Amino acid sequence: MRRAGFPVRRARGWLPYALVLIAAAAGVAALAVRPDPGPAKQPLDYVVVAGAAGLRWDDLDPELTPALWAEAGKGSVGWLSVRSGHRVTCPADGWLTLGAGNYAAWSTETVRGQCPPLAPGLTQPDSLGADIEQQDGIVRNNQALAYGAVPGALAESVRCTVAVGPGAAIAAARPFGRVDRYEAELPADAKGLLDDCVLSIVDLGTVSGSGSARRAAVARADALLARVVAARPDRSLIVVAGVGGTSNSSRLHVAMAEGEGWDGGWLTSAGTGRDGYLQLVDLAPTVLAALGRQDPQGLFTGRSATTVPGRPADLADAVRGDHDADRRATAQRGVADEFFTALAAADLLLFLAAVPLMVRARRHAGPRGPASPPRILVAAMEVALIAVALVLPAALLADAVPWWRGDHPALFFAAVTLVLTVIGTVAVRVAPRYRRTLWPIGAVAGIGAVVVGADLLTGAQLQLNGVAGYSAATGGRYAGVGSVGLGVFVTGMLVVAGCLAQWIRKPWRPLVTVLIGGVAVVMVGSPYLGADPAGAIAVTAGVCVAAAISSGGWLTFPRFAWAAVAGLAVTIGFAVLDLRRPPAEQGSLGRILTSLADGTAGPAMQRAAAANGLSLVDSPLTVLAVVGVLMLAFCQFSPWGGLNRLFGLHPALRAAGAGVTVAALIAGPLGGTALTVAGAAAAVAVPVAVLTALRVLDHAADRTRPDDETDGPGGPGFVRNVADTRADQPEHAPH
Repeated sequence: MRRAGFPVRRARGWLPYALVLIAAAAGVAALAVRPDPGPAKQPLDYVVVAGAAGLRWDDLDPELTPALWAEAGKGSVGWLSVRSGHRVTCPADGWLTLGAGNYAAWSTETVRGQCPPLAPGLTQPDSLGADIEQQDGIVRNNQALAYGAVPGALAESVRCTVAVGPGAAIAAARPFGRVDRYEAELPADAKGLLDDCVLSIVDLGTVSGSGSARRAAVARADALLARVVAARPDRSLIVVAGVGGTSNSSRLHVAMAEGEGWDGGWLTSAGTGRDGYLQLVDLAPTVLAALGRQDPQGLFTGRSATTVPGRPADLADAVRGDHDADRRATAQRGVADEFFTALAAADLLLFLAAVPLMVRARRHAGPRGPASPPRILVAAMEVALIAVALVLPAALLADAVPWWRGDHPALFFAAVTLVLTVIGTVAVRVAPRYRRTLWPIGAVAGIGAVVVGADLLTGAQLQLNGVAGYSAATGGRYAGVGSVGLGVFVTGMLVVAGCLAQWIRKPWRPLVTVLIGGVAVVMVGSPYLGADPAGAIAVTAGVCVAAAISSGGWLTFPRFAWAAVAGLAVTIGFAVLDLRRPPAEQGSLGRILTSLADGTAGPAMQRAAAANGLSLVDSPLTVLAVVGVLMLAFCQFSPWGGLNRLFGLHPALRAAGAGVTVAALIAGPLGGTALTVAGAAAAVAVPVAVLTALRVLDHAADRTRPDDETDGPGGPGFVRNVADTRADQPEHAPH
């Protein structure tokens, strides 16, 4: 006879897999929608690029630099990240990157301190153009780099180019070294020169040093720009850019575009995804787009700039004060390394202090086992573990305060972060549910998820140039969720899902995991929010793994296969949708697949490998990841760890841990950040996991106790009760 409950149980068995497919569909839906690029501008007849290496917004002044200030006021402006083929972009690297439309390097030498003077080997065999003698070697050196840059790609995309000054000659030289039309200095009457070719590049000089020498260089650049503006052709676009730095410190530089259709807004590009920010590699595509030309196939890395509204009418308000992005980014770099190093050291010391408590927390089976640690010591350790787990969310919130404007930004940031950490710790500690086993881990995870989620919903302002975010000056990311934010967010969402799922019946736990995890996928992958397709794919894989085992059991091969299929479905679905867009509108995944199809993916893969290697050895978050793994290994495999018991009692939490691990380990390498996502996840999850394991160990020997019985071997009262028993026995009791 057929059992009535069989179809229901069979349906419940398939439920996790059905929900895994729902997670995949949610991931594709989130990644498919992209912002409308808006109507295309009408092509112009001429473009004039005026570059001044080292020029920053704090150099400009309405009185001292009237021409620069006027052009910025009439046109669209932004902050320019001058990343090149070197970590330090010197003037020659910047000019070469402009002409290549890709990350290029002038030489193979590493710069320490100040950049060398700009001195290309120029010869003028005739009265018209010039040649760069070392161009062949420069082209070969860039072929050996991981970026695939071809110096002169911009010049090869137009019929002819005018260059004025040595820096402009570097940018305008063709791959074989020829500059079509060259003048060492701008003629007194430049009208006939700037309309000879559709593209003119003018070197306004190098701005370096400080004090009166720097002001004099800026004044010369301003005077030269005034002459360029006076001689500009009709229907032309003037682009002014600080095309490089002058020392080994990365700064944000001037970017402005003034011409028909470029009036009074912020500059941006699809490469940055952030209003008001451009990359140096975006300038070459911008030039060709303004002229109505196509980018050379597979040679340009940047995206053409566009202008968007929203800039304050007052230029000083747009680039100074609270909007001074360069000052904030500079302060961020000075504080970030110290902050993460201190956090890694604090985690390590706290974990070392927790080990003896864990050894004593479990009530031992033998009569000689140590007594449980004092309650006040355990309570203090719990508070410390909660506090250190809340440091990253507190650091993200601290960036809402203009700490970077003070005389001592590091101390100001540390004070704000400490206050916010204390407030969060007190809130978790005084909550009525604090004594519940899963409350601390769930509350800390929820705080982290809410902080990052709220930041993404409001434009990721806390992460931009934030200590726990990313710096636009380094050129890695400009918008959306950063590696630290991703680690905190995915940990928070999956751990909250695991804690909530633990409260409901097993068959419905995958539903909770998928619903909350699906929200995380949407927020990470949406171009309006997290803008991280690779991160969304990693989060999808983590959600699928967590959903598959949230109802109990282990990650068997069928469950792993379903999770892998779901993650693959998200990747393929988004790739198909992305590849159907024009190349200029494709996301990172579509561009990678396009490169694979046309055989140009080698440089991209080399860049990703190089970025992972650099992040692996150069980030304190790697130490956090390693320390976290070692502590979890102790909790999992030692007799005093308690993690196995914790996961046995709370299988949904074990599923969340597995999902976080999978997502973090995939997201880092895919995003070129190695273990930084895993380090951020460990900083939030491992301390409260140790706290929860301590609580489980403390109750490991709990049982119903008859009256007058002791707390068990090694428990409180063990010594006292044994002594009392011996005192009650006769001196010569029979054996």
